[in-house]
Amino acid sequence: MVLLKISNRLRWLGYALVLSFLSAGNVQAMEKAQLTTAPNVPAPIKRTSPATVVIKFEAKEYVGELADGKKYKFWSFNGTVPGPMARVRVGDTVEFHLSNHKDSVFPHNIDLHAVNGPGGGAELNLVGPGDTAVFQFKALNPGLYIYHCASPIPNIPAHIANGMYGLILVEPENGLTKVDHEFYVLQSEFFTKPSDIKGVLELSMEKGLADHPDYVVFNGRDGALMGDNALKAKAGDTVRIYFGNIGPNGTSSFHVIGEIFDNVNVEGSLDGLVNHNVQTTLVPSAGAVIVEFKIDVPGDYLLVDHSIFRVAKGAIGIITATGKEDPSVFKSIK
Repeated sequence: MVLLKISNRLRWLGYALVLSFLSAGNVQAMEKAQLTTAPNVPAPIKRTSPATVVIKFEAKEYVGELADGKKYKFWSFNGTVPGPMARVRVGDTVEFHLSNHKDSVFPHNIDLHAVNGPGGGAELNLVGPGDTAVFQFKALNPGLYIYHCASPIPNIPAHIANGMYGLILVEPENGLTKVDHEFYVLQSEFFTKPSDIKGVLELSMEKGLADHPDYVVFNGRDGALMGDNALKAKAGDTVRIYFGNIGPNGTSSFHVIGEIFDNVNVEGSLDGLVNHNVQTTLVPSAGAVIVEFKIDVPGDYLLVDHSIFRVAKGAIGIITATGKEDPSVFKSIK
């Protein structure tokens, strides 16, 4: 009985020592990152101290729909274009695992613009089919960042143009203000030609070099944010859009028809310039922006690249807002 009491005391002493180290910041908690598929956004981080966050991606080559009746040879992260959105906190240590599906033809890697280090990590994680690489970085700068494949085989533009990109958000220490809805939207261009598979398109390097995209789309395909896939909100809601533009060539003139951005975190920075009452914001290739606005009245609000001919190539989406009309803000008088 005495020995049992001593054993229990030692066990609780061990627990206390572990908690003491954690609270002193000597050991970071470890957690698995929540990853979401566009237009969904990972939940805000509630932690008030840094952690070690594990992110796992798989490079995968597959045939999918680029537009109604049009299939394309995509290269992707985790089987979606764009790839998953990840959310970490400034000060976190990120343990990044990149594997390459065994059926892939090409080697792949990842360059995260949130990384301070050579190649954004790409130099440490080039993986052939069936292989895995792991590297670690510390999230030093809050902001919204692009990531993309930067494999030199056959060339970097091919990996980007075929769909290997996405967003990672690094929250500031005190997090972000609460809003009613957060959405993940990423613009990209596709340069196409017939492939060796009947009815399937693939990358045309010639069109890419000439800067002649056949498609300019949101979230990986024509119509990704239209019809049943329209973004949903209500009048009176505040909306935050994490918007990225991978290009690979064009600059986006991002605009929501019928809305004015109350806040624009220029170039995705979370401790830099914030503009107010903005109609259209420029987002460079491999850049990002965070926009916030309140929806005052119900209706359909079009997301567009206001380099307007791109709308005909697919750069259009919809936010459908329901709710009560407010004639003091908007009404017909005849």
